[in-house]
Amino acid sequence: MASAEPQDDIGASGLTRKILVGMGAGLALGLALNAFGLAEAGYASQLIVQGLLHVGGAIFLASLKLLVVPLVLVSLVCGTAALDDISRLGRLGGRTMLLYLFTTAVAITLAITAAILIQPGAGFDLPTDVQFQGRVAPSLADTLIQIFPTNPIHAMAEGNMLQIIVFAVLFGLAMTMAGEAGARMLRFFEDANAVIMRLVGLLMRIAPIGVFCLIAKVFAEQGFEAFQPLLKYFFVVLGVLLLHGLGVYPALLTVLGRLDPVMFFRKMRSPQVVAFSTASSGATLPVTLRTAERRLGVDNRVASFTIPLGATINMDGTAIMQGVATVFISQAYGIDIGPGGYLMVVLTATLASIGTAGVPGVGLIMLAMVLRQVGLPVEGIGLIIGIDRLLDMVRTAVNITGDAAVTCIVAKGEGQLDAEIYADPNAGN
Repeated sequence: MASAEPQDDIGASGLTRKILVGMGAGLALGLALNAFGLAEAGYASQLIVQGLLHVGGAIFLASLKLLVVPLVLVSLVCGTAALDDISRLGRLGGRTMLLYLFTTAVAITLAITAAILIQPGAGFDLPTDVQFQGRVAPSLADTLIQIFPTNPIHAMAEGNMLQIIVFAVLFGLAMTMAGEAGARMLRFFEDANAVIMRLVGLLMRIAPIGVFCLIAKVFAEQGFEAFQPLLKYFFVVLGVLLLHGLGVYPALLTVLGRLDPVMFFRKMRSPQVVAFSTASSGATLPVTLRTAERRLGVDNRVASFTIPLGATINMDGTAIMQGVATVFISQAYGIDIGPGGYLMVVLTATLASIGTAGVPGVGLIMLAMVLRQVGLPVEGIGLIIGIDRLLDMVRTAVNITGDAAVTCIVAKGEGQLDAEIYADPNAGN
């Protein structure tokens, strides 16, 4: 899989420190500007807040939007085409895909429910120039029809992510069935994917500056009172991540796999630590794969398929962030997207997780797509991006835990899991 390529560019631990420094510096500058009244109308405001900070933040947001369509298209085509042989899918592929999509849908449903109940965005009351009017909900038939593109180029130009996702899946499957021609095309897309991942790496290099500008502008205009609702958002996301990781996965292991979840988590500590420190599912993939095979007893014929596939399409932690963030931003701007909007978020974020690469920061790009899909201002990302890096490490650990849990469940169902190795606490040490 090409998703692990750009890990040198991103330098997860160093980037974490830089983003935290940028967040802290932006917070301090913003509060100072607010305290001294420099964010109000005047020369200083025009030069600093509406000038340098606004321009820097706007450029960073534009960069996020720039990557949405090519990232989803190329990453998903590569992930689908990498299945290699359609005949290998069968029961193994179908069960794996179903479980991955199911856990992602459960994750984002939990996230939206918690955010609606707790209301982390209440109290912001941010002004917005976005004119949002409720639309008449289309019928179920029209919704299903509109998912399938009549013109994929038009879908890409319009940023219609559902249509792009469907086209990419169909294109990837066709490449798999096209023999040598498909193999040549796959090599092209893998090269394109590597280039786009490098572009993501370049973007994440300027992320500390973007964070600084966005945070400084927010707090210069909102003051310290903007910080408390942000903490509420942080703990809502963290709480749902822990609930999903420590509640949903053990339940699935127990009910579907008849496996001991305590032993599973005991053996998953190493990949979880690596995932937390790198914030990259792709970079953690070798550790996850080794743990699944040697410590959890999963046969290589299953693990070599499900683990890389999971690193590409299974992003439960990212879906949780997108669900809470969407509700948070809608509440912060006072925009009610309604039940239909929330259902669209569940559907979009579940399908978008297929196209989310396993590298740090990509979740924010996918969030921009989800916000656009339901008509919310993408500028709302600036509210959460400063603390997102902290949550990114946790949700990456959740992502790879989900990959391994589904792998064990599928392997057990296929008779490809060694129960003795799984039950042996010292196996693979």
